[in-house]
Amino acid sequence: MSICDLRRVFDVLASVVAIVALCPVMLVVAALVLGGLGRPILFRQNRVGLHGKEFRIFKFRTMRPPRYPGQPDRERETRLGRVLRVTSLDELPQLLNIVRGDMGTIGPRPTLPDQVRHYDARQRGRLAVRPGLTGWAQVNGRNTLSWPERIELDLWYIENRDWALDARILVITLGRLVRPRGIVEREQAA
Repeated sequence: MSICDLRRVFDVLASVVAIVALCPVMLVVAALVLGGLGRPILFRQNRVGLHGKEFRIFKFRTMRPPRYPGQPDRERETRLGRVLRVTSLDELPQLLNIVRGDMGTIGPRPTLPDQVRHYDARQRGRLAVRPGLTGWAQVNGRNTLSWPERIELDLWYIENRDWALDARILVITLGRLVRPRGIVEREQAA
């Protein structure tokens, strides 16, 4: 079995265990979103994954629909949405993306197709691995980093990734879930 196959087995097993363990939390979040924002409960958006393949990412919805074209995200976000984003609970449905094979547990965060269109040849190296639920850029600044900084951290991760680095990222991620840092609202979320 290759390293890629082992990573995939780990990703699926970890995601299934997380889905089962976090099912009560996800049901409560779904009920809160339904009660506070209505349907749909999930936000779906095209993102770019492994080798440039597009897929639909899932998140719990955190914003009201826009009242007018171009309305800033900050005006559409609710108090519940802010809490879900700060705690990263809005990201839990991405466990389904991992099971489906769109994403992995660890890797560069999946980006929007419009962002990928602007990548140069070197930056396209981010697409050499499956995007992740968490990654090196997330544990080293998350949204406080500029896009070029995030891309460089992601490329460094791809060049240096191994099981020890992945374990380090998971441990740091768990710490960040307990004490969130680096979550800054931007006009376009990563």
